[in-house]
Amino acid sequence: MGYKIRKLLVVLIILLPVVSYTGCKKQAKCGCSGDILYSITDQIFDHSSIVYNASGTNAYFFVYSGLGAYQDTYYFCNPSEMFATYNSINSRDQVKLSGDLYWDCSYVQSASQSGSSSYESSYYKVYNIKVTKIESSLYGKK
Repeated sequence: MGYKIRKLLVVLIILLPVVSYTGCKKQAKCGCSGDILYSITDQIFDHSSIVYNASGTNAYFFVYSGLGAYQDTYYFCNPSEMFATYNSINSRDQVKLSGDLYWDCSYVQSASQSGSSSYESSYYKVYNIKVTKIESSLYGKK
């Protein structure tokens, strides 16, 4: 009887870790071709809060994070595609923006290098956004 119990315990010791292993947690891929964190739909911004360079090849905006002076930054994945539409909107109008959000790879890399206890990276985030729609808001002007 004691021999069978020991044999059963050995089998359980070997099989229990195999059965209970849930695998590694997959980290989201960063960048504009990575894993979508979430989507925003028809978020309203002031036209002036979206910043484009003169050639339309770079665009971003800030959103207040709610913690002190920190702001989350959103860099456009496709600024050139939206540049003509953005320029056609009256600068006094508000803008409705929709798109898919991704982690910015340089932010992910710097946050992981500084460790999870990094003071600043815990208060602001940097994202990439693939803008699917940008248009004048129906809510009017400032």
